[in-house]
Amino acid sequence: MNIEKIENSFTVSDDKKFSFAKKGMVASAFPKATKAGVEMLKKGGNAIDAACATALALGVCEPQASGIGGQSMAIIHINGKSIAVDGSSRSPSLAHSSIFSKVRNRKFGYKATTVPSTLATIGFLHSRYGRLDWAKIVSPSIRIAKKGYKITQLQHDLQIRELESFLSIKSKSGAKYFLKDGLIPYDVGDRFIQDDLADTLSIIAEQGFDSFYHGPIAKKIEQDMKQNHGLIREEDLAYIPEPMEKKPLSRNYRGVSVVTLPPPAAGRTLLLTLMMLNHLPSKFLRSSKPSSYHFVAETFRKAFLHRVQVPFNRHTYDQIQDKVHLQRSFAKHMAESIHNSMDATLPMIDPDFGGEDTTHLSTMDDEGNAVGITQSIELAYGSKAAAEGLGFLYNNYMSAFEFTNPNHPYFIRPNAIPWTSVSPALVFLNKKLWIVMGSPGSQRIFSTVTQFLSRIVDGDLSMDEAIKRPRFHCAIGGTISIEEGGFRTEIINFLKEMGYEISVKDRYSFYHGAIHAVMKLQTQPGFQGVAEIRRDGTAGGLD
Repeated sequence: MNIEKIENSFTVSDDKKFSFAKKGMVASAFPKATKAGVEMLKKGGNAIDAACATALALGVCEPQASGIGGQSMAIIHINGKSIAVDGSSRSPSLAHSSIFSKVRNRKFGYKATTVPSTLATIGFLHSRYGRLDWAKIVSPSIRIAKKGYKITQLQHDLQIRELESFLSIKSKSGAKYFLKDGLIPYDVGDRFIQDDLADTLSIIAEQGFDSFYHGPIAKKIEQDMKQNHGLIREEDLAYIPEPMEKKPLSRNYRGVSVVTLPPPAAGRTLLLTLMMLNHLPSKFLRSSKPSSYHFVAETFRKAFLHRVQVPFNRHTYDQIQDKVHLQRSFAKHMAESIHNSMDATLPMIDPDFGGEDTTHLSTMDDEGNAVGITQSIELAYGSKAAAEGLGFLYNNYMSAFEFTNPNHPYFIRPNAIPWTSVSPALVFLNKKLWIVMGSPGSQRIFSTVTQFLSRIVDGDLSMDEAIKRPRFHCAIGGTISIEEGGFRTEIINFLKEMGYEISVKDRYSFYHGAIHAVMKLQTQPGFQGVAEIRRDGTAGGLD
């Protein structure tokens, strides 16, 4: 790995997708959210303050992906220590498998939502590690909600796609808040103002994050749920636990150390994938030989299948003495099971695995702290139902539970936590913090993050070049999704002949995730930040 080449070939862009700063950096999926984080750094805040302000702002200006009705998970490096923060939401105490025999109840409407945990997570991070006053952290999100922001092409397209689902909700609550006149998609460039959400955030700013879980806001949520046959009650909100701090998972990949989240997140899948790829020469991975795509595709299939077949309970995971699934010998065995043909013994039908829209943000400060938060309301625009009078969308994380096998650790039951595919990560070089990164994309998160990191470590590419390169993903069933125009015809024909089904996605479509990453330079002072070219975000920092 040529660290000088990686860091010195980085090119800053005019659209702020790729940025350099001297004293800290924020990368997120929306310009106003990035500015909110940078504002905190300017006010003397640390990476935690910046991340919390950015996370709240994203919930306002990227409502299709996250918000205070969702859940958030974080990896942080603070005061020289890396910590995994499990901010899982919970199923309501009234949740029972019989309620969800209809698949629709898992995906749409008031029954589909878990008890939101995003504010509990952001509040926990801020109160434990932040420096600025809470009101300052919330202030940018209130401002954005009051003054509005311009609807982007991505949001317009998603509103068209989700229009029928919005209008299928009997109360039309989501449509009322997030469609034009409650009926049609907003046009690109329309200013979108959220007065009710601004009022809700103002209460939260004045009274603290826990005012969401106790008092008038909680009472309004219960009233809304009862009126629309939802399951969440005031008691569920009052009993939301503090996020759990856990020991992160860590493994090496070609000289760097990758630190990520344990179950219920998918950090183990990311690490297993990297450990398997460790058995392929870097030269082979960057060669673009048709056969290299086959080996990577099989790695994706086998790593993800292992996660599906061997789920771990988050409460007992730390008690497992010998984590075979993260041992070098196991990764070697898995890598050696890949042959010069597609593995026909793997299932040819993909499991249904939850939503497809999430968001990730990354922050660093000049004190050596870093934060990666991946947060979501699960499907795009969540359950399509919104909290009356409060202005936020309810998530549909009920779709992320197991509904048929009672022995499964994520089987639906009262106060259970959902499974999640997120895997934000820290990367260390020579034991020094180097990169914080992550992506949305459901079951494609681990493959998106793997390709980004491999292109830096194996290919000596700068972060901006690594983010531009075309991506692909291989599902367990053998369907390879590729970005149109990103792969040579001989590669596609080779993969088809191997037995893979090829699914062509738009070039730079958001299907293949969205990397937001920050790098602390090792060869010179300063930070580089990248925001995904497949989405609306920017990277910005403090000079």
